[in-house]
Amino acid sequence: MPVRQITIAHSPDSDDAFMFYALATNKLRTGSLKLRHVLNDIETLNQKALLGEYEITAVSFHAYAHLTDKYLLLNSGASMGDRYGPMVVSQAPLKPGELKGRTIAVPGLQTTAFLLLKLFELDFVPRVVPFDKIFDIVLKGQADAGLIIHEGQLTYASSGLQKVLDLGEWWHKETRLPLPLGGNVVRRDLAPELISQVSALLRKSIQYALDHREEALNYAMQFAKELDPSLADKFVGMYVNERTLKYGDTERKAVQLLLDMGCRRGIIDTPVHVEFAD
Repeated sequence: MPVRQITIAHSPDSDDAFMFYALATNKLRTGSLKLRHVLNDIETLNQKALLGEYEITAVSFHAYAHLTDKYLLLNSGASMGDRYGPMVVSQAPLKPGELKGRTIAVPGLQTTAFLLLKLFELDFVPRVVPFDKIFDIVLKGQADAGLIIHEGQLTYASSGLQKVLDLGEWWHKETRLPLPLGGNVVRRDLAPELISQVSALLRKSIQYALDHREEALNYAMQFAKELDPSLADKFVGMYVNERTLKYGDTERKAVQLLLDMGCRRGIIDTPVHVEFAD
């Protein structure tokens, strides 16, 4: 059987590294598939997905709203918050109601974090900077506040910043649902049997990491150099868990509601019907 190369793109963060550990280190048999891993920040992946560049890629759910012609959601690999999620932080004390009209450093206009902040407050001035530069921008006074994602949710206080708003807490109060942040998608032009094969491999990789947590976490630590092992363990547990293995009805409802809310508020141009590669 001829070898088929498939590119899997994901972010260089400890939770994604944990999720893809088994595939990245050849712990699983992939048959005729040769997997090439590409690592990039989530906003770069969102932009690449708009071009349909990778067969499988992690994307923000906000970006997915613009990708439905090219990609289907895979049934494994979601990152969901449970009363936690992206945060707005500042150097000077700010209340959530004081974000109106402020300049806020954001990690990308297609990130789900940006969509959530727009749902909370439409009127602010976004300043797009790489996610790992947001602390510096806020500390230098070049933005009134910063919208933080990834491990920064656990380290902002030690950097001299304070929480203004946890969008995961806000989302739960509004919906009583888990907060869908990002997922893995597969290109629609792949053959159904190939989609089924890569879908099964992704789920096996996540299950392997959960079953071999210590070794997978040790691998993921190289992508979380600023976190001590206990914080890295906590962060991975926040975003790679049973919900990551498979969407249930509640998780699917949450994704659809997020995009519906974005459309109703005019942040997303057209209604989105969420489709899975079942």
